[in-house]
Amino acid sequence: MEGMNPETLITVITIAVAGIGILLGTLLPAFVESKVALKAMEGMIRQPEVAGDLRTTMIIAMALLESTAIYVLLVILILVFANPLLDRFFPGAAPEAMRLLLSL
Repeated sequence: MEGMNPETLITVITIAVAGIGILLGTLLPAFVESKVALKAMEGMIRQPEVAGDLRTTMIIAMALLESTAIYVLLVILILVFANPLLDRFFPGAAPEAMRLLLSL
């Protein structure tokens, strides 16, 4: 890591952060979605007469939770493929970093 130029170091750190971010950004909403489904089914079992309302509420909640995962994916894709840090700190370095990323 000592011999790396700063552009390459920022690219490597960005890729590592993106990997951690996508891992957490997909696991946490999936875990919460399973909890939502579990609680909704428990409610439907306890009170079958309100199953329609619970199902509707569950679908809306799951859509909102899934949109969180989509936003995480969007931010990660921006960080990996259009890294704003490179343009801010190293003007003109983005094409070189993109070649490095694509060569991996």
